[in-house]
Amino acid sequence: MARSQESLPNGVWWTRSEVVESLHSVHAVVVTDTGKVLARHGDVDWITVYRSAAKPFQAIPLVEDGVVEEFGLEEAELALSAASHNGEDVHIQGVIGILKKVGQPPEALRLGPFPPLLREAAEALYRSGAHVTPLHNNCSGQHAALLGLVRIHGWPMDTYLDPSHPLQDRMMKEMVRFTGLGRGELRTMPDGCGMVAFGVPLRAMARSFARLGASKDPGPRVILDSMASHSYMLGGTNRLCTALPEVTGGRLIGKLGAEGVYCVTVPEEGLGIAVKVEDGGIRAGDAAAVRVLDLFGLLKPAEEEALEGFRRTVVRNTLDDEVGEISANFDLSL
Repeated sequence: MARSQESLPNGVWWTRSEVVESLHSVHAVVVTDTGKVLARHGDVDWITVYRSAAKPFQAIPLVEDGVVEEFGLEEAELALSAASHNGEDVHIQGVIGILKKVGQPPEALRLGPFPPLLREAAEALYRSGAHVTPLHNNCSGQHAALLGLVRIHGWPMDTYLDPSHPLQDRMMKEMVRFTGLGRGELRTMPDGCGMVAFGVPLRAMARSFARLGASKDPGPRVILDSMASHSYMLGGTNRLCTALPEVTGGRLIGKLGAEGVYCVTVPEEGLGIAVKVEDGGIRAGDAAAVRVLDLFGLLKPAEEEALEGFRRTVVRNTLDDEVGEISANFDLSL
């Protein structure tokens, strides 16, 4: 016998004809740049791996170490360096443009081929008879731009993914800077794209995004401005990373991470938000993130309406009939 929704734990529900078919548990926290917890749900000390949510921090050296100035990177290209893009044509052409500016061929990318995240883009690629390449990988913008960082410092190019490479040490410095944790407190492991990934308590992740938004340093400001002004490069069609800055005029800027991670910075208020879907269900991340924004009162009425498609994602069958939805139902403890 199916349990009623009233008897289910809080989380993100996948329903089919009003029957709860799947349930994703969620951890979430809202903090200030000093680390004060303002609201929480679940375990705020849950060790969470940033995955691609680290990209805005990893892009900061492009500004601070002179890559932008040396190679003439534009705002849209900086946004792409912080992106987990859909693999749409505008993203692929953007990556090619970055590689040309930093003087490296596509073969310099130490990335595995990965299909475009947008289904329509992947289908178009397959129909064309073309092969999936590293350019289509959602991390290609980041890797292309960081090749410029490798080049400007004169570091070895072929081994830039090695954990002992100076590039990876430079990335570590940024994570220490914004989490406020010591090197020994950050857990490291290989990311899906080969970069070093970082694991921290969820509250430290949220604090890093609060500190990112509150920073007055040129590097963070330039990166966030690029993400807000060129949010289509961050994700693309039907992506919350693109929609959130668009509908809020850059007041809220979010970044997806794999395995159900979503983070938001609220620069004007010095707030950071981190959400982790416990089972890694990326399909639940958007609804969970918007739920936190709703509960904490960060969205204006028009913004709430504009984000409805992320708050409630329609589930369709192969005949394109609406058969259910993905929606979040949990509260925050203040």
